[in-house]
Amino acid sequence: MSAAELDSQEIVYLDWNNALDVLEKAYSSGLFVLIIGPKGTGKTTLVRKFAAKMKKPLHSVNFSLRTRESHLVGTHTIENGQINFAEGVLVKSMREGSMLYLDELNAAEADVLLRLDEALDDRRQLVLKEAEGQVIRAAPGWFAIATINPLSHVGTKELPPQLLSRFPVRMRLDYPPEELELEIVKRHVNFDEQTARDVRHAIKLARSLRDAAAVEELYYSPSLRETIAFAKMLGAGLSRRQAAEVVYANVYDQWGQVEYQKVMDMITSIFGDR
Repeated sequence: MSAAELDSQEIVYLDWNNALDVLEKAYSSGLFVLIIGPKGTGKTTLVRKFAAKMKKPLHSVNFSLRTRESHLVGTHTIENGQINFAEGVLVKSMREGSMLYLDELNAAEADVLLRLDEALDDRRQLVLKEAEGQVIRAAPGWFAIATINPLSHVGTKELPPQLLSRFPVRMRLDYPPEELELEIVKRHVNFDEQTARDVRHAIKLARSLRDAAAVEELYYSPSLRETIAFAKMLGAGLSRRQAAEVVYANVYDQWGQVEYQKVMDMITSIFGDR
C-alpha cells in the first residue's frame, strides 16, 4: 500500500492514549515496536494511521498457521521459460526502507519467526538462501511494527525471548473508556441523542461481556467493531433489542444454549424483553 493510497483514504482513529506520539518517537530512535492488546482495539487502524502520517508505504502480513517463509522472503516463479525470484513482503520492505506491519505475530510458526529474527537484529540484513545467498540490507528508514493478541486467543503462542528483544518499545492497547468508545462510534456513524443513549447501553453490555471473557466466564469478547455495528443496525431500522441480539448474542450460540442464554439475559436486563 503506497503513501499516496493511504493519504487518499480517510483513516478514522481517535488517539486517546497518545499512541501516535510514542510510535513517532520510536521511529525517530530506530526502535521497532510491539503493540499488545485484544482484537478490535484498533491496532491495525493505528498502524495505518501512523504510516499515513509519516507518508511511508506500508507492507503488511497477517500471520497464521498457513503463513510460510515464502510469504516473507519470496519464491521462485517461471515466466516465459525463465526462472525468476518474486520477492516477499519482508524483502520488499527492506529494499524500499518502507514500513513493515507484522500482524498477529504470535500466531506464526517457529520457522517463520526464525527468518524474521535474522532480519530484525541490529544488522538489519537477511541472507536469501532461496536466491544464491544474496544479502538483503535494509534501506535507511526501514521500520517494523508487530502486533500480538493475548495468549488466551486461539492459535497464539509465546514469542521467543530473542524475538521479543527485537521490539524494545512495547505498547499496550486496550479498549477505551466508555465515553471515548462512544466518541469513536460517532466518528463512524451519525445518530441522534436517543440512539446515543442506546449506544451507551450497548457499550455497557460490551464491557460486561469483555469482563466475563477476561475471567473465562464467556468464550468471546466483543470488539469496537461490534459497537459500531450495533449503531449501524439501529440506523438501518432494527430495534435496540434486535440489534443487540444479532450483533452481540447470536455468536455465542456456537458454544451452546447455556452460553447464548447468559448473554440474552444480559440483553434483557439492559434493553428489556421487546
